[in-house]
Amino acid sequence: MVGANPKFQAIDRAIRLASAAVLRRALPLRWHWVALAALIVPLSFVIIQCGKAPDAGIVAANTEGAKSKAAGASVDAFDDHVPAPQFADRFPSASERLPQIEHQVALAPQAEPRTVRTEPVRVASLTPTLTLPRTEREELTKLVSMKSSAFPYFGTNPRSEEPFLNITKGDRKGHRSHSGRVYWQDETYNDSRVLVHVPETFDVKKPGAIVVFFHGNGATLERDVRDRQLVPQQISDSGTNTVLLAPQMAVDAADSSAGKFWQPGGFKRFIEESASHLARLYGDPKSAQAFANMPIVIVGYSGGFLPTAWSLEVGGLSNRVRGVFLLDAVYGELDKFASWIEKNRTGFFVSSYTRYTKRHDLELMQMLRDRGITFTESMDEPLRPGSVVFVQTPDGVTHRDYVTQAWTEHPVKDVLVKMAATPALTRIASTPYANQ
Repeated sequence: MVGANPKFQAIDRAIRLASAAVLRRALPLRWHWVALAALIVPLSFVIIQCGKAPDAGIVAANTEGAKSKAAGASVDAFDDHVPAPQFADRFPSASERLPQIEHQVALAPQAEPRTVRTEPVRVASLTPTLTLPRTEREELTKLVSMKSSAFPYFGTNPRSEEPFLNITKGDRKGHRSHSGRVYWQDETYNDSRVLVHVPETFDVKKPGAIVVFFHGNGATLERDVRDRQLVPQQISDSGTNTVLLAPQMAVDAADSSAGKFWQPGGFKRFIEESASHLARLYGDPKSAQAFANMPIVIVGYSGGFLPTAWSLEVGGLSNRVRGVFLLDAVYGELDKFASWIEKNRTGFFVSSYTRYTKRHDLELMQMLRDRGITFTESMDEPLRPGSVVFVQTPDGVTHRDYVTQAWTEHPVKDVLVKMAATPALTRIASTPYANQ
């Protein structure tokens, strides 16, 4: 190839002569030919390539590429969008140390911080929705179905020892009330729900109490206890460390039947079952044991006197009940109330009344005098262990509005505030949870 071109022959001859002269002066004779070959061979390859004509395949490829570009081909190269992984961005090379990389990262510009919202997390299981920890607890009110609530009830009426459901019509069973009216089980005595309320300020590690509210006749939990009588609101507004349980009694009926609270140990089973529900609503499963040992205050309004009296008599937790508050509710069972007052001098008893129950309240006062138990007729003083108070309210106060307007506005709140002024009423033996 070189010999075929006179220009390249002349260049090659000149290079050989010059290289030979240099090598003769710089190297011993025996190395001259080796060095000369090492110099001339690579140079020959360069000259050959320079004199070689373009390859036909390359020309064809370039021609096709030009045609594609001219035709407006729209397919982008994959590597232009998805570059190969650059692991040097993540791991130090052999010549670098990890501290050097960390220092470079620290000096690099930082992205703006993000605000991460805390949202409920739903998992694929049958368990309830899990919620990430809240920065601030919320006030929660919930209707919870409980097996130990008052109804449904298929036992007997302890006063008559007859079946409670004493009326049958086809497949339906019902109860004939004291007034002679029939209420059907599937309409009136089939609601097992309990209104549970935990204020946002409640702290299970501090002394507190469970308030159990037994509503009166013709009531429902949502319409009356929650929205009209404002019982959950009164609990929260009191500022006391208390929670609320309000079981549904006979639904919207003129009936005071106690249901499962007639049974020995019925009230105890109710409180024991409620502990896990309160703990779940509170947001800490470990708090169930604290709720299971917490002092109890029973509030009975109107027809709620019956489940209140039987819970004190046979409920199984009379020693844990630190207070009884009757709102125009002494319609009967006087012996049960007098017996509890006499046997439990560490708790308080308050009965406020209108003209409708005045006669029975006066009778109960006399029963206590006969037993040597003193009482007062004023709510001006704080409630203390052993306090017994009767309060007559003015004639203008109506029975229907009594839970929100008695001797004062929001009487449930007022009683709890006076109770909280005496820590001994809410202090009970410490629980393992409280010591954690």
